[in-house]
Amino acid sequence: MFDYRLKVFYKVATRLSFTKASDELNISQPAVTKHIKEIENQLNTKLFNRKGTTIQLTESGKILYGYAEKIRNIYRDMEFEINQINQQHKGKLIIGASTTIAQYILPEILAKFHSYYKDIKIELFTHNTETISSLLKKGKIDLGIVEGESQSSYFEYKPFKADEIVLVAKASHPLARKTLQLKDLYTLDLISREQGSGSLEFIQNRLKDKGIHIENLNIVMQIGSSESIKNYLLHSECMAFLSISTVLQELKNNLLTVVDIKNFNIERNFHFILPRGEQSELIRLFLKFISYN
Repeated sequence: MFDYRLKVFYKVATRLSFTKASDELNISQPAVTKHIKEIENQLNTKLFNRKGTTIQLTESGKILYGYAEKIRNIYRDMEFEINQINQQHKGKLIIGASTTIAQYILPEILAKFHSYYKDIKIELFTHNTETISSLLKKGKIDLGIVEGESQSSYFEYKPFKADEIVLVAKASHPLARKTLQLKDLYTLDLISREQGSGSLEFIQNRLKDKGIHIENLNIVMQIGSSESIKNYLLHSECMAFLSISTVLQELKNNLLTVVDIKNFNIERNFHFILPRGEQSELIRLFLKFISYN
């Protein structure tokens, strides 16, 4: 029900990319541009400024984005409240999620879901991507949400949420305000996630694309959780690649900092993984709900 042109604008404004918006909405980039132009003509204002290969919201764009988010949330609340009255949803949903997703993204979403559907019981298992895939294959969980890049023919994959992996150090690190070259990674002491981690796989592949082989880096320790890695960094001169989702609070409190690497970034999407074929009503309900959050 969310007005489609407004939905297109909201997606572009959230991602700050016409290309990414067209990919996620499954429409052409010219179609995205057309919808934005129609809104600009209607409001007689410019919504985006181009700066090289990037775009930024204008002041008018920022105002529209704020209202678009409010309208989107109102439609969501209306739809799910009416749905709750018309249908009595009951049952149990077992979800497996990668560590980063389970710790930093899902709790707020699950709390909102429970506020609407109190008779649906949810169990959340937290494991790395490899284990989640194995549990789903064995039928131990109903769906998975993972951060890995490998895909299996056993499953159907659906985009969940965009993410970025950044190089992180403590705020007082001597290199905290420097811009590094990729080759500088060979001179750093690094902490990494454990084998089987979807984040580690993704980092390894992106570095390999740039000619950096992770086995040649100085990995002083492998640690199985982002929380432990963050605490380690606070007490050492090491650095680590971490999801931006895991360090927002530490960045805000000036405990950790993002160290820039020239001409290098790691963007990715988290994915739902589902058994192929018809999905249960509870899974369809959960996927619909989560698409609003």
